[in-house]
Amino acid sequence: MDYLLRKYCPRIEFDSYEDFFQNFTIEVPETFNFGYDVVDEWARVEPEKRALVWCDDAHNEKILTFTEISHLSNRLANALVSHGISKGDVVMLLLRQRWEYWICSVALNKIGAIITPATTQLTAKDIKYRAGAAGIKAIIALADDYVLAQVDAARAEVASIKLCVAVGGCVAEPLETPGSTSDATSARAGWLSWEQLVADASKEWERPTGEGATSNDDIMLIYFTSGTTGLAKMCCHNFAHPLGHILTAKYWQQVQENRLHCSVTDSGWAKFGWGKIYGQWIAGATIFAFDTIKFNPVRLLERIEHYQVATFCVPPTMYRFMLQEDITHIDLSCVDTFATAGEPLNAEVTRQWEALTGKRIREGFGQSEGPVLLATFPWIEPRPGSMGKPSPLLNIQLLDDAGTPVAIGDEGNICVTRLKEAYPPGLFVGYYHDPQRTANAVGGEYYNLNDVAWCDVDGYYTFVGRSDDVIKCSGYRISPFEVESVLIEHPAVVECAVTSAPDEVRGNVVKATIILAKGYEPSRELKKELQEHVKATTAPYKYPRVIEFVDELPKTIGGKIKRAQIRTEDKGEVWHD
Repeated sequence: MDYLLRKYCPRIEFDSYEDFFQNFTIEVPETFNFGYDVVDEWARVEPEKRALVWCDDAHNEKILTFTEISHLSNRLANALVSHGISKGDVVMLLLRQRWEYWICSVALNKIGAIITPATTQLTAKDIKYRAGAAGIKAIIALADDYVLAQVDAARAEVASIKLCVAVGGCVAEPLETPGSTSDATSARAGWLSWEQLVADASKEWERPTGEGATSNDDIMLIYFTSGTTGLAKMCCHNFAHPLGHILTAKYWQQVQENRLHCSVTDSGWAKFGWGKIYGQWIAGATIFAFDTIKFNPVRLLERIEHYQVATFCVPPTMYRFMLQEDITHIDLSCVDTFATAGEPLNAEVTRQWEALTGKRIREGFGQSEGPVLLATFPWIEPRPGSMGKPSPLLNIQLLDDAGTPVAIGDEGNICVTRLKEAYPPGLFVGYYHDPQRTANAVGGEYYNLNDVAWCDVDGYYTFVGRSDDVIKCSGYRISPFEVESVLIEHPAVVECAVTSAPDEVRGNVVKATIILAKGYEPSRELKKELQEHVKATTAPYKYPRVIEFVDELPKTIGGKIKRAQIRTEDKGEVWHD
């Protein structure tokens, strides 16, 4: 048991958080490649070990072992190489949660190509920007009319794109090769069939040596980070990156070998790397994927019960929407650990979830730039409203703007420190083709996440907000997350964003932009009730003087609330992405 974990971690069992924090280490081999050293290795030592259990809205199901993924990825690697893809080439994947994503990812690891995942919601403008910025050479996309049309429009203007492959359906152009098995009847010009490429290629593949082999310093993965302002940045991870997610999967999500783990996320987000492939497979868990076009809380939880998922992780917003539904008929006792990340978890949500399931939600915190940085690890009792405690190896500290540690109870910037002493596995290594931004971010003694938090005397960290989201009003500093958490406690509020709004007298005031729960309608009386609720629950100066009811909040493609857009529009200015 725990074969691969023991291969890379001298110790995997600990008596306490303090023992874990002080003594956990990851031994990074001289050359690590996830495709060979995890997928192929599991296939070698346990040929029938399940890797993936996949289903979709139409009740289609596919179960794949590591051996099957190993062979399919070899076939795809051979096919891609025959069409000009080689080590260092950048390949965009637009695949939602299709089971083929896992095959593509592993094949690209084996080639040494660079993966850049993306959401199928991207427009032609988005794809054009990303392809141009990263020099994307190939795109593997879902055979969906909208997705293919956006790619076609973008590649007409981007010279670097040489190869386009469609996954699923008969929309691709047949290959003129002997022994073709394709039955494509509706060809789309310029597209090749994923199914045909795999069917026609050999499953025999040798791990490259010499210059063809990957090194730990080579770039494996580029995330276009969905910041709340400006164009997306190209966050780079090297081939050692998956090892950092041992922390994420084994010690925060608490995945179990040979049991199902479900993280709900599209393959286009860094959350997918956090929860649906790297640390989970290193730990020997089986990934459960429900490929659904639209989130339906009841349907998802029914699948969790049906497949007996053991560990489960979704963003706080999904927990909030689940709690809006009648799910008392669903037996979730199969789930040993509930976890969440992606945005702060409001205390009221975790209290309601515990009342429903008997278990508290374990919060984790991080960014696309690294593995989990703070979490409620197994030895830590979850505290509603707290992110938990720091991960080992990353040397988390709260620093002021001058880089000096702040006192207990004071707010500071969350920073990964001591980079010069020991660069932690899993942390990003810079921004693609941007040496100046890379030097500014990780070229010094510490990496500043630009997220503000405070730490109590017991070592628990509490999120305050993005540094540019903290509200300064009448001489006070107000945490938007704190006010949002209070508002979420009211049954009328399902989601909200708290920002500063301009005021002629006070300069700035607190504003709450609110989505109402089912059964509630906007009214002056409800605004007053919500304001009084905040005054009664926290310091009165924090209450929102301005409340706006909306049907939806402005969000990035990755689901983060664009508070900067709300602030900009409140000033009467035009928001530009």
